[in-house]
Amino acid sequence: MGTKNQSSSSAPATEPKKRRRVGFSKTDPGVEASECIKIYLVSSKEEVDASDSYCIQPVDLNIFFEEDGKIFGYQGLKITVWLSSISFHAYADITFESTSDGGKGITDLKPALQNIFAENLVERKDDFLQTFSTESDYVQSIVSKGETLQLKAPNGHNSDSVNQLTTDSDVEVIRVVGTTLVGHLYSRLIPLVLLLIDGSNAIDITDPGWEILLIVQKKNEELGGNQLKLLGFAAIYRFYHYPDSLRLRLGQILVLPPYQQKGYGRCLLEVLNNLAIGEDVHDLTVEEPLDSLQHVRTCIDVQRLLVFTPIQEALDSTILRLKQENLSKKTQTCHFGPPPSAIEDVRKSLKINKKQFLQCWEVLIYVGLESVDKYMENYRTIISDRIRADVIGKDSGAAGKRLVEFPTDYDQEMAFVMFKSKNVEASSSIEMDEDQANQEQQLKQLVDERIKQIKSIAQKVSPRGL
Repeated sequence: MGTKNQSSSSAPATEPKKRRRVGFSKTDPGVEASECIKIYLVSSKEEVDASDSYCIQPVDLNIFFEEDGKIFGYQGLKITVWLSSISFHAYADITFESTSDGGKGITDLKPALQNIFAENLVERKDDFLQTFSTESDYVQSIVSKGETLQLKAPNGHNSDSVNQLTTDSDVEVIRVVGTTLVGHLYSRLIPLVLLLIDGSNAIDITDPGWEILLIVQKKNEELGGNQLKLLGFAAIYRFYHYPDSLRLRLGQILVLPPYQQKGYGRCLLEVLNNLAIGEDVHDLTVEEPLDSLQHVRTCIDVQRLLVFTPIQEALDSTILRLKQENLSKKTQTCHFGPPPSAIEDVRKSLKINKKQFLQCWEVLIYVGLESVDKYMENYRTIISDRIRADVIGKDSGAAGKRLVEFPTDYDQEMAFVMFKSKNVEASSSIEMDEDQANQEQQLKQLVDERIKQIKSIAQKVSPRGL
């Protein structure tokens, strides 16, 4: 980590004496970390200081600095971090014009940067440059101790993206287990996790339940012989499920920025599905998936479910009901979810958990309705009823129930009256208060967002491209 003070050493010219004025100096407003820090991912020493090096976009650098994410006491501060994609060491080049305490002190930059890069942060630039040769085989050394997993699914049903990766490139997925090996590898990868995965925290590398899947690719011979480059990774955890099985959970997944949008993340997810089926775990879950991850995951699962015969009869029956019935005339919420037997079949065979299957079921229904306008009102109704039940509660449908405030001699916070109209249509004529109106508007927005998500997935998975 290098530091340079670029202030001029020349003394200012002598000025005539002026009458001193009393005033208050301005408090240093500071500079946001994201405004003065640039991080570049480099794969060779030639890329260091190069103008065309790959600049990564962290989720939020400000969270690593205590005072409102700002750095104080520097004028003209510029921090350039070079992060090696070979050994995952980092070097920070720090330059500034001058320093002064403007009322909030001078931020100590070293511990702040160590919060991100920890022991991976190298002090001297020359030492950092040497890592490209001394640790050029780092990924290879890890892979050699791991287990290569098959990219092809047991039933032969792979997505086009995975088939393309298997055919056109030397891509492999490697499973790494053992606390020592996992711990050493993850300690190198944690800066990428913190920088690029929103809301992420480091996993407990001392827990033997964790293991890591690496997706790697062989470099071209002219670029380094048989060396491997890391494209991405996934951290998975196994935990006990009563009475005699295990559940598999995806804790973290990341494709390095230069290799995103190329199908590698999808490949990791599909290999993970194959692993869950091959080892016959109870099911596979994902811990707090981001919207982008959930989108890819659902696309994969819907494609698997479209060719899963055991649920087709129940799905066809649900779609037929929606085509024949008029839900706008129904006074009670109707059930259009999958039967318990379908939920269990999907869990046993595909290892898709119930929560995820219910999400996929809504997409499957939309695909089956073929986006025909006359069926969309019914479809929107079932999505609205489901979201209303999730957000407000199952008794929030057409049951006509309302809470009414009333004067009482008892504790006002502990007393209420439940009003239920026998005439549902009459109850709907009761004027809603402002909170209820806002609630309905928020529900409408949630329904609109959900249907937009469903349409986006259906367009990618349906043979007809809905």
